[in-house]
This record gives sequence, C-alpha cells and structure tokens, in this order.
Amino acid sequence: MTGFSELYKKHAPDVYHFALYLSGEHGEAQDITSETFVRAWTAPEPIRMATVKGYLFTIARNLFLQGLRKKSRHVELDDQLRDPQPSPYAQAEQKEELQAVLAGLQKLPEIDRAALLMRAFDEMPYEEIARALGISLASVKVKIHRARLTLGDIRNA
Repeated sequence: MTGFSELYKKHAPDVYHFALYLSGEHGEAQDITSETFVRAWTAPEPIRMATVKGYLFTIARNLFLQGLRKKSRHVELDDQLRDPQPSPYAQAEQKEELQAVLAGLQKLPEIDRAALLMRAFDEMPYEEIARALGISLASVKVKIHRARLTLGDIRNA
C-alpha cells in the first residue's frame, strides 16, 4: 500500500492539472484524477508504458474522451435550473491571462491539446507523447508547434 500511496502523492497533482487543462472544469478534473488512480490500482496487468506518468496520463485522457462521448448523448438543461452562484473555483480564478489560456486550450482540437499539455506541463519526450497518443513522432511535433502558435496568438490579442 505504501508504494501506491507514494505513487499517488507524487503524480496526483500532475494528473489533476492535465485533466483540468483537458476539461476546463475543476470538478471534472477531480473526478478524472480519482478514477485514473482507481483504474491504475485495479489494473489486471502491469504498466506497459515507458513511464508511470505517461501511463497515468493515457488513462486520464481516455477517461476524458469517454466523458465527452457520454456528454454528447445528454440534453442541456434549461438555464433557469442551474445554480446562479458561481463555484468557489470560478470565484478564485481572477487572472485574465489564465482564463484566456484556458479558453484557448478548449478551442484546440483535443489531440493537439493533449500533446501540448504532455510536453509543456511535464516536459514529456516527444517519443513518449507519440506512444501515448498513438500517432507518429512527426505528427506530435507539428501538433505541439501549431498549438503553441495558436495560444501565442490568443495571448497577444
């Protein structure tokens, strides 16, 4: 149990931030982080990826994509039914630059966003990103470059 506890303490913040930047929502990021570690704990087979972090990010990304598929099947509720109070997290996010970057990240295609976050957030090697996303090394480099250019345009606007 100590090994898993140490694994959680070491990687949970990184997985949470990765999930937050993918989803743009704190609650969803917390759910993805929790479920990621549950799945890692209950996995029937040992980790096949080169690093534990890459394995955890792959699980988190798959959970995010699974959530997108579920959301596409649901109907949006009427605005009158929503809680009019902003969440505590929304109140805490006062910085305009952070909001602009989060909004810009959401405009990126999901695979571009995932590649950029893996590289920028954790400085993962391009080769590992390519393995985690199941695309070529050249595609990873192009996606990261284009995503950086797009976010740079948003920040400078």
